[in-house]
Amino acid sequence: MTELKINHLHVVCAIIEGDNRVLAAQRNVTMSLPCKWEFPGGKIKVGENSVECLRREILEELGVAITVIRSLSPSTHEYQEITVTLYPFVCTITEGKMQPHEHAALIWLPPQDLSSLDWAAADLPVLAAYLRKLET
Repeated sequence: MTELKINHLHVVCAIIEGDNRVLAAQRNVTMSLPCKWEFPGGKIKVGENSVECLRREILEELGVAITVIRSLSPSTHEYQEITVTLYPFVCTITEGKMQPHEHAALIWLPPQDLSSLDWAAADLPVLAAYLRKLET
């Protein structure tokens, strides 16, 4: 008999572009999936729309304000204990000086170099979709 997963998180993530590069954030050692790379973002709260959530999360995590350029298709990944649906948005920074409040490291890379990082599994389809969009 298959067990039902009751833990399904809905999470926004920001693909932040700037100067022909894209920001990647490394999870810290105290987080789940320690040291994996991800697009920054976080869980959508009840009553919050995805863009409001993204702006709040990026301000909390990085200390900057963003503008959303466009959304990409959501992507769902099933980990052993939890299912995560990511809602990705391509963004730019509009205000503030970036500081990693929650992550171990931040790095700006040309899009073609992003695949060299050790990404969290849920972020891999988002990365692939983003890179495909750049080719069109």
